[in-house]
Amino acid sequence: MREIRLYTPQPLAIDATIELDGVAVNHLSRVLRARTGDAVTLFNGDGTDYRGEIVDLGKRHVHVALSGSSSPNNESPISTHLGLCISKGDRFDWAIQKATELGVSEITPVVSERVDVKLPADRMQKKQGHWQQVVASACEQCGRAVVPVVHAPQAIAEWVAGCESELKLVLHHHQDGALPEQAPRSVALLVGPEGGLTPEEVDAACAQGFQSVRFGPRVLRTETA
Repeated sequence: MREIRLYTPQPLAIDATIELDGVAVNHLSRVLRARTGDAVTLFNGDGTDYRGEIVDLGKRHVHVALSGSSSPNNESPISTHLGLCISKGDRFDWAIQKATELGVSEITPVVSERVDVKLPADRMQKKQGHWQQVVASACEQCGRAVVPVVHAPQAIAEWVAGCESELKLVLHHHQDGALPEQAPRSVALLVGPEGGLTPEEVDAACAQGFQSVRFGPRVLRTETA
């Protein structure tokens, strides 16, 4: 039996009947071909899955009656803040989708010298909303009930200066620093753009307490890293 999981930002509670918005209506009726009586799991990012069933399904509305709750308990014990330099096309979407599946806690789009994406402030705000939806959809698919926050884009110097994680790493394929044997409670990970970080950017990150490392002997694309 298939499992339908949907994200909604509204408050959820057992014995409540929830009305879903137009996007969810389209997804349930046209994509999933759901019907009245089908089981649905809703989550809003508070770490809890709320079980229910569709009690009313119309062309413009869906009502779900919630009857139980549970915690999936699948969050990583390490809080990970990913600082990912923005890339063109669908690569950034793909990267944050996979990062969500892997358990990242929060994501900050980073602008570095070699980032080849130039957008005005109003379009960047729309992009941030789009990226947050990508992350929420990834949570629907992978079973997470905690939705990582996608922060507003920041300049690389601003991001590295503001990081407060216990362990801070910057990926650089010319370095081979050793990772600590004991797992930290929190990690900040800086990943460069398609053209890589400049030596000056790597040095600036290290000056802010970042440790330069590489993931194996091969050069990774930004979305793979």
